[in-house]
Amino acid sequence: MHIKDDMTPREIVQELDKYIIGQHDAKRSVAIALRNRYRRLQLDDDMQREITPKNILMIGATGVGKTEIARRLASIVKAPFVKVEATKFTEVGYIGRDVESMVRDLVEAAVQLIRNQQYDRVRPQAERHAIERVAKALAPGIKKERNPYDNNPFGSMFKNMGIDPNQLAPEPEEEEEEVTPQISSKRDELKEQIRRGVLDNKEVTIKVTEKKKSAPSPMNAGLEQMGIDLSETLGALTPQKKVKRTVTVKEAIEIFTEEEAEKLVNQEDVHAEAIKLAQDSGIIFIDEIDKITSKNGNNSGQVSREGVQRDILPIVEGSTVSTKYGTINTDHILFIGSGAFHMSKPSDLIPELQGRFPIRVELDDLTKDDFLKILTEPHNALVKQYKELLRTENIDVIFTFEAVERIAEIAYEVNAETDNIGARRLHTILERLLEDLLFEAPDMQMGEVKITRQYVDEKIGHIVADKDLSRYIL
Repeated sequence: MHIKDDMTPREIVQELDKYIIGQHDAKRSVAIALRNRYRRLQLDDDMQREITPKNILMIGATGVGKTEIARRLASIVKAPFVKVEATKFTEVGYIGRDVESMVRDLVEAAVQLIRNQQYDRVRPQAERHAIERVAKALAPGIKKERNPYDNNPFGSMFKNMGIDPNQLAPEPEEEEEEVTPQISSKRDELKEQIRRGVLDNKEVTIKVTEKKKSAPSPMNAGLEQMGIDLSETLGALTPQKKVKRTVTVKEAIEIFTEEEAEKLVNQEDVHAEAIKLAQDSGIIFIDEIDKITSKNGNNSGQVSREGVQRDILPIVEGSTVSTKYGTINTDHILFIGSGAFHMSKPSDLIPELQGRFPIRVELDDLTKDDFLKILTEPHNALVKQYKELLRTENIDVIFTFEAVERIAEIAYEVNAETDNIGARRLHTILERLLEDLLFEAPDMQMGEVKITRQYVDEKIGHIVADKDLSRYIL
């Protein structure tokens, strides 16, 4: 792990508390699992190989924070993280995604993490080159005429065939030009102005490398299992083209900085480091794992569901998977299984898979007090989100404590009387409550709107009272 890799379990729980209310047992379990990884990396190589992560099975209703705990955990330690649904996978021999694709997705996430880190490292140098390129575009040199048939051994043959070899060869990185002292002086002046941001909104026409578009193909689906991307392989055989774009100077610097950073970073190093990061620090969150038990109330396709479990087993136990960046060993990847287990129970999973998830954590259903805290306490609390959204329309929304308490009460009641969808119920209720305000906001002249308990009852009280109506609307 690269950042904050030596956090204590208590510090990890405190960090998770900023975003997730309650579920203390689940937070403790993931914090211990994370700290154990740090401990393992301090040991000698022989002992490191012996210690495998203790995978976690989270059991709890939808909307109580299972996915959010895993996602926040990954972001705290800057670890590669992927969330997959167990129901998306099919047994080998059936049409659908194979289970190894979750590991390939993890490697992709690791590549992106390492690439961003490397790009940040070379950014100052890449930005200098980018400013030079923008200055050249704003003050172009005197172009030299170039004969497309010069310095080409097949030039005469192409000429006789009426073909321009420039169409077959990649465009030169830089066109030949003559730079006079006046042009050079003008460019230096422009570079200084660009650095100061004086020309940010000025338009400039630049040539950028055309992004290759990879279209999904049926053939690619089969090759993916061998870690081969057909569209990428074919794309590498065709020369890169340059296309003209008219953008602002600020946008041009961003585009060129990205291109220059790509040249400065060794992609092979990125891939090797990403494989290592995914192996040692990767987290795979397998959602809806309860849906692949053969006893979840639906008798059709039992063999296929059990087959998916048997296919997942070697990945969780530890195996080698081929990816387009190289082979990765899954021995030390942390797997977090998650499911509501309404229609089935963890013991309905095949025994071998049960044994690979030794830590079981049951998440609590949310209480009225939990809803109250979710609305106000986290960094990204829902009430804060709506306040900020309406502030963009110059409207200051004030929620009284009684109003927030009433919203929490309604969420708890509706969850108890209809399906329990956890904290997601708050999204539905707040959207319904503020619907008129969100619609009218651009045309309102008022600077302040107070949301009181009475306002809440007026807007959604009648829906809560009508049980049939609340089932459809809330």
